[in-house]
Amino acid sequence: MREIVFDTETTGLDPKDGHRVVEIGAVEISNLIPTGRVFHVYIDPERDVPEEAFRVHGLSRDFLSQHRKFREIAREFVDFLEDSPMVAHNADFDVRFLNAEFAVLKLPPLAPARIVDTLAMARRLHPGSPASLDALCQRYGVDLSRRDKHGALLDAGLLAEVYAELRGGRQAALSLASVGAVRRASQTGDLIRARPAPLASRLTAQEETAHRRFVATMKTPVWDKYLPEDSSGERPPSAA
Repeated sequence: MREIVFDTETTGLDPKDGHRVVEIGAVEISNLIPTGRVFHVYIDPERDVPEEAFRVHGLSRDFLSQHRKFREIAREFVDFLEDSPMVAHNADFDVRFLNAEFAVLKLPPLAPARIVDTLAMARRLHPGSPASLDALCQRYGVDLSRRDKHGALLDAGLLAEVYAELRGGRQAALSLASVGAVRRASQTGDLIRARPAPLASRLTAQEETAHRRFVATMKTPVWDKYLPEDSSGERPPSAA
């Protein structure tokens, strides 16, 4: 299944206060595996960048003024998204900002049904534990060494790894690898062959006798299907 893992950087905390999107990073994944396709833009917010926002992402007004405005990248972004589910951490924040930008351009908002919030997922899976992106990267062993400031594309890439873990991605990958190994073995004739003779039982005579006595106390036990006949040629009687 195709999904888009994304993140935004902004000039502040609330679009109702006039704050704008300054960066979008999005990573395409298919069945939890990154395909290599990404969408990444810096955006001229057409306003100042407050110091507190600059300290978070390091994007200055001078730098951003050299880039396109949201209305100039909106169609490209929508085309990249297609109708795929979208994954974000604390998704309400990013979706509110994107929908505010879309509203100005009279574009349809992102539907809530297509949004996956990894913050909510993490809180369900690990109640009471820290659920920030940094905390989840540490929990799942995702490398954070490149992250000195927030960056939309970098954070989207980290989140794609975390999302795979939240969805049990490693276990799924191991299962798929096992299936692939069996398939390759069958094609090359390297499948493990059956033993020419069964291994000797490790069950002692005392253990076998005790087990037979226990089974004899049960009514129509399923063990009768599997226990071998004893030396007299009879199976142990079941309890009536």
